[in-house]
Amino acid sequence: MGHRGRVSAMKVALVHDWLTGMRGGEKVLERIAAMHPEAPIFTLVWNRGSVSEALESHPIHTSFLQRMPGVATHYRWYLPFFAGAIESFDLSAYDVVISTSHAVARAVPTPASAFHISYVHTPMRYVWDLESQYFPPGKFPWPISWYVRRTCASLREWDRATGDRPQALLANSAYVAGRIARSYGRTATVVHPPVQVQRFAAASRDTPRGDRYLLAGALAPYKRGDLSLAACRALGRSLLVVGSGQEAARLQRDAGGTGAAAAVEFRGWMSEDELARTYAGARALLFPGEEDFGIVPVEAMASGCPVIAFGKGGALETVGRGAPDDALARVAAGGEAVVPGGVLFGTQTVEGITRAIALLESQPFDPEALRRQAAPFTAERFDREFTAAFDREYAAWKANRPA
Repeated sequence: MGHRGRVSAMKVALVHDWLTGMRGGEKVLERIAAMHPEAPIFTLVWNRGSVSEALESHPIHTSFLQRMPGVATHYRWYLPFFAGAIESFDLSAYDVVISTSHAVARAVPTPASAFHISYVHTPMRYVWDLESQYFPPGKFPWPISWYVRRTCASLREWDRATGDRPQALLANSAYVAGRIARSYGRTATVVHPPVQVQRFAAASRDTPRGDRYLLAGALAPYKRGDLSLAACRALGRSLLVVGSGQEAARLQRDAGGTGAAAAVEFRGWMSEDELARTYAGARALLFPGEEDFGIVPVEAMASGCPVIAFGKGGALETVGRGAPDDALARVAAGGEAVVPGGVLFGTQTVEGITRAIALLESQPFDPEALRRQAAPFTAERFDREFTAAFDREYAAWKANRPA
């Protein structure tokens, strides 16, 4: 019996951290959900209408957090309750559990009779690598600051203690696989996320490229949109900001500062078709954060748009894929280098980005070569690799399961 026939004979549950917007993690969930059209989705919080119709066609079950005041817009304030909320789900009726996780979904309890495979975007970044960026010193007065630090420490302990709950782990990049090894002491198979590469390539044909730079995606603290604004201001370059998030208000305040400020336009979220045209017309995409993988740079390259990215994390596997060793060594030493997908910079500062912009502006980039750089990350490739990993891990689990 093939994969689809075997899995269709079992009861499958999908688990996701929260459904509050259609970002990269939700696009991965959407692709997996299409393989299991009857499977319910269990999630901490769901803002109805915030994700695709395809996802909302599934039965959606939420946790007790759904009833908390203000949770629709301030669900992150309930971080201390995330562990209890994910552990409140009863999945005893299911044979297979597939979780997609960047916070706590990976740790959902499952019965011994069920196979649980987790696609991990990152171990919980709020309490591991990026605690200082989400909760910097001085953000909260004492004793709230003490409570936040204590909460993060408790969640780290819980996250490590529950690291063995899934029988199998997949990672969205080699970079995240390394994080998983450090956090949980486990090996994860790398399956890069799906990107609708052909749709973006089609949208960019014969589109004239402008002079304006682009910052796109969820505006979270670790994505360092502030560096892009400051670099464009310093160089007098125009910047279009597409997307929203926790940092949106602060970035808009920063953009209104005095001095030789470049024109900055904030557009909020766009439709995917409009975003494809925007990529195609941009001078380059600025991607200054240390990202787990980064679907946005792949979409930009698929549209023939070069990318200026911080040379750490997932950007090395996308923008820097196939770059010469000497170029990567310059970036690792803190410098800048031209790579197949654009320019990587190794110092996460305004000066690092301004030098990278100057380097990009001195180089020609072939839109067709950029599209080829994005080509390996198709949604169809994801389907094949995810299915193969599932089958392999399920067979290993079944063979080793006690009678």
